[in-house]
Amino acid sequence: MTATVHSLPRKAEPSLAPMMSLVAEGMNSVNAVILDRMQSRIPLIPALAGHLIAGGGKRMRPMLTLASAALLGYGGARHFKLAAAVEFIHTATLLHDDVVDGSDLRRGKKTANIVFGNPATVLVGDFLFSRSFELMVEDGSIRVLRILSNASAVIAEGEVDQLTAQRQVETTEERYLAIISAKTAALFAAACRIAAVVAERPEADELALEAYGRYLGIAFQLTDDAIDYDSDAAEMGKDQGDDFRDGKMTLPVILAYARGSDEERAFWRDAIAGNRTGDADLVHAIALIRKHDAVLATRERARHYAQRAIDAIAAFPASEAKAAMIEAAEFAVARRF
Repeated sequence: MTATVHSLPRKAEPSLAPMMSLVAEGMNSVNAVILDRMQSRIPLIPALAGHLIAGGGKRMRPMLTLASAALLGYGGARHFKLAAAVEFIHTATLLHDDVVDGSDLRRGKKTANIVFGNPATVLVGDFLFSRSFELMVEDGSIRVLRILSNASAVIAEGEVDQLTAQRQVETTEERYLAIISAKTAALFAAACRIAAVVAERPEADELALEAYGRYLGIAFQLTDDAIDYDSDAAEMGKDQGDDFRDGKMTLPVILAYARGSDEERAFWRDAIAGNRTGDADLVHAIALIRKHDAVLATRERARHYAQRAIDAIAAFPASEAKAAMIEAAEFAVARRF
């Protein structure tokens, strides 16, 4: 008699759907604030801002503010304007980044700097930063203002640090982690922490949520780094190899360079210096990264930080919000785009 083998049900891929469902109603309020505050008597401002804001982004950061508030059982409305402020800070940094990087595509669409030009893109980014600070001041909390203004400064420092590390092939993993902790994770951390401030929870809760956001942000950025060498432009909505051609020392390159032979290192020195950036060079770079399992190692580090994010909120009681935040961390590292 042959025994029947029962296979375990396959676990569904992690998704942002639980978080999106959790915050859907609140995001309607956040989006209303965004739409209202991006308006101006100068028509170019809402046109350019809307080009990016309506571009299909995940709105991860404002969702984290709302999810963190739900985790704490906050029933007020202050977090809607603050979540909009967080999104304005993020959008402003994206506009500025695209100018600095000379990017052509974001989320599968032409970047604002390509459509509207660099000067207008920088100035509208400044406008959105200003709007974010208006929203913070309207909230009236000095602590919220301190958290978000500090995050804005740290993000700028991280961007400048990344700029100075560009085309520097000897950039270490430690320095790179410091860069992404600043330029990406700082806003994730602030977005989560301000929910505890408006909910008037103890500092321990603030710090737990800040840690969740910081580790999630690092995991999110490391996964982005892996995707740039592991997916095609159709999946990502940007050109594959953008980081390579820009001479950015992201973690897959840092690891491949560290693990490479003398000949391979010579290739990386030429490539990162900007002397080997053609399609054939990109193919060779990807081959070296695969040879040394650098994408796999980058994803493993991302999983490590995602687990630290999950551990940071372990003390909070089980809830729909907690489950959604745990799955968001799992999604951050499982995604392919």
